[in-house]
Amino acid sequence: MAQTQSDLLVIGGGSAGLALAIRAARRGAKVTLFEPHQLGGTCVNRGCVPKKAMWLAAELARMQALAVEIGFDSRPGALDWAAFVRRREAYVERARHAYARRLEEHGVQMVAANARFVDAHTLEADDVTYRAPHIAIATGSRPRVLDLPGAQLGIDSDGFFKLRECPRRVGIVGGGYIAVELAGVLNALGAKVELFSRSRLLSHFDADLGDALCAAMDAQGIVQHGQCAVRGALREHDALWLDCADHARHGPYDQVIWAVGRVPNVESLNLDAVGVRLDSDGHIATDAYENTSAPGVYALGDVNGKRALTPVAVAAGRALAERLFGDDSDAHLDYSNIPSVVFSHPPVGSVGVSEAQARAQYGEAVRVHRATFMPMLERLADHEQPTRMKMVTLGEDERIVGLHGIGSGMDEMLQGFAVAVRMGATRGDLLRTVAIHPTSAEEFVLMP
Repeated sequence: MAQTQSDLLVIGGGSAGLALAIRAARRGAKVTLFEPHQLGGTCVNRGCVPKKAMWLAAELARMQALAVEIGFDSRPGALDWAAFVRRREAYVERARHAYARRLEEHGVQMVAANARFVDAHTLEADDVTYRAPHIAIATGSRPRVLDLPGAQLGIDSDGFFKLRECPRRVGIVGGGYIAVELAGVLNALGAKVELFSRSRLLSHFDADLGDALCAAMDAQGIVQHGQCAVRGALREHDALWLDCADHARHGPYDQVIWAVGRVPNVESLNLDAVGVRLDSDGHIATDAYENTSAPGVYALGDVNGKRALTPVAVAAGRALAERLFGDDSDAHLDYSNIPSVVFSHPPVGSVGVSEAQARAQYGEAVRVHRATFMPMLERLADHEQPTRMKMVTLGEDERIVGLHGIGSGMDEMLQGFAVAVRMGATRGDLLRTVAIHPTSAEEFVLMP
């Protein structure tokens, strides 16, 4: 069996693996990357990028309606779904090619095959063995499949991106960010949507955000079935139905979408051969430096279960490369105060801890400030879609430990405030900042 030697072997060509491989190669390492599928992983092919494209299309549909409301002489039209998908896929293809060029430019060897462990320093792929002192696992995750009767009748988030037209009637199962994002997109593009969740929406975010999104979706006509555990799906004639624990049959639907979380891709790696430990959820257990329980083996990105966000995966990959091959032996990602956005309608943004988390940790030292207002465009169109903001502070100086918001533009405005939170800004710092008027973002620095 042929054998090759590298400084670093990377399993997975998604955000984490690509960032690690390219940065390590820039630091002079000989790198081999294994990816049997398309470069870019979930984000580029079945996640952030095509999802944001669909969200933008849905936003344009909403803006068409608002334009008519404020006086434009036009009639909102339906999206040419097939034509838009062609544009979306062309965009994704350009991203894949860009990654391939960068790997080639930096001399990273690309192996289009599955890799599995032989020992802690050896992988096998297509009857070739590859050795290196460092091996990184960045195999990502995939949609969770429920073991329910009729589960095969529905599609998951991967299947959503294979749709070639907008279904008329959709039942979506889940209450997390994927479920609410798909619900918002499909509703805005003309589908009749029903959402089934076992708990409150966005349960990992501040409770006020989930409650506000629930109210916004109600106003948009999305039917919500809360505290409802789906027990299965069935087909009758040309329609799909959902069977729920409330003993009611819901439907009919043209499409059922399962959006019930994701699971790590670890089964094919032969981790037992090297003693890599998994946590209770099946993710690869790692320390603060992305080390696994096997020396010289690392895991980062969605597969380690810390924060399933593309910028987190990229930052963790670059930090690991600097630690292994750069000048910073202590380089690692600080997972605190990581901002995140849900591309719902309207978008939800958050950085830092929730009110409940802050009170559990700091008790009476916590103070909370809120603002609710109607953005100018919504007011001009006589729409009732308020923006809500929340600031969680700590101590006498009111250091900001959490900023949360829901409303138009929240996805863009939160980035700068995340810098302030990471730098330890206080409420006073924001109050002393001159506002940009008239904007929605100014409410963060005017909050009473």
